[in-house]
Amino acid sequence: MDTDTLARRQQLIQSITATLLGRFPDVEVVDVDLHGGRSARLTIYVDRPGGVDLALCEAVTKALDELRETHAVEVSSPGLDRPLRTPHHFERALGSRVFVKTAAPRDGRSVYRGRLVAADHDQVSLVADEGGDVRIRYDMIAKAHVIFEFDDNGGHRE
Repeated sequence: MDTDTLARRQQLIQSITATLLGRFPDVEVVDVDLHGGRSARLTIYVDRPGGVDLALCEAVTKALDELRETHAVEVSSPGLDRPLRTPHHFERALGSRVFVKTAAPRDGRSVYRGRLVAADHDQVSLVADEGGDVRIRYDMIAKAHVIFEFDDNGGHRE
């Protein structure tokens, strides 16, 4: 993902967050995906303590009337394989299996899967599925998300 796309995504997140703040102070704009050109579709992923339901998605959509004039807007939960964009997102996912794709290859590799064991203000650390510790700076991460795991009974593994 290029620098312009990352900057546009961050700008959209900040703008949407500011718009929603007064009406929905407990809602976090987790991420946005912009698809298409002029009449683009914008998917906004939100979360809040206690989770996201259809009523919240509908209310947030209606609160974004100005944005809906230029985009087809969808509001959704980040889902079980929630995206990881900020240090705070990574901190909340400590102990989880994660997928991380770097913007540029490191030692000939750009995709990592493993258990997230640390996240500070500069980088994340994970134990790779194939073994070994990997440290990746946030500015090198193009995409990351939690890998949802089920236990043998079909429930979420804690």
